[in-house]
Amino acid sequence: MQSWILIVEDDREIAALVKLFLEKDGHRVIQAFDGQEAWELITSRQVDLAVIDITMPRMDGFELLKRLRTQYKFPVIVISARNSDNDKILGLGLGADDFIAKPFNPLEVVARVQAQLRRAFEFNEPRERNGAEDTTEIGHLVLNHASCTLYRRNEAIPLTSLEYKLLRTFMHSPGRIFTKRELFELVWSETYLEDDNTIMVQISRLRDKIEEHPKQAGYIRTVRGLGYKFAAKEDWLEP
Repeated sequence: MQSWILIVEDDREIAALVKLFLEKDGHRVIQAFDGQEAWELITSRQVDLAVIDITMPRMDGFELLKRLRTQYKFPVIVISARNSDNDKILGLGLGADDFIAKPFNPLEVVARVQAQLRRAFEFNEPRERNGAEDTTEIGHLVLNHASCTLYRRNEAIPLTSLEYKLLRTFMHSPGRIFTKRELFELVWSETYLEDDNTIMVQISRLRDKIEEHPKQAGYIRTVRGLGYKFAAKEDWLEP
């Protein structure tokens, strides 16, 4: 499957190396060497996935990520030499789908790009179902699986690919308690390595989008010592 991959990296040697490996894997690659140049490409070219460095001139990776998430849903992988939990949490909180620390093996970048593209294209596969069968409705939320769009009180709420898959998992089994391990392996399709921060950040971001009052128990409930569950019809309290 050929996809358009945008590499945003001010170190031209690293950018060239990643480009070489991605093209060997069959992808088409475009490059930008600062955040402003990247934004201009994003708004004028097809981009299926972006690999974005944090530290760049003109516009850093965090600002670029924040700006593109106001309009675009394609997967984003953040790379950074600043390998701290704060940077990882901030990147995920702004809408990144994955985080890779420098130095890295280019083959790891290729593997993570492949994983994110599989998820993104899986969500956009045409479905034979239609009408009510292609939606899930709980409370004031309606999740349309054909368009991967969430509606809250008839207002469209943009979701990233990870947010959609997490919400789909919850709404498919309301009332079921999911452990953190189960959620991670279902949504990320990877082995759980006790990375609580990744799950907590995504849950927090999803709550901000779907809850009427994110600080109060609503749709997504924390079950202390066990994990999380989505409110079933019998314990749903209309806000």
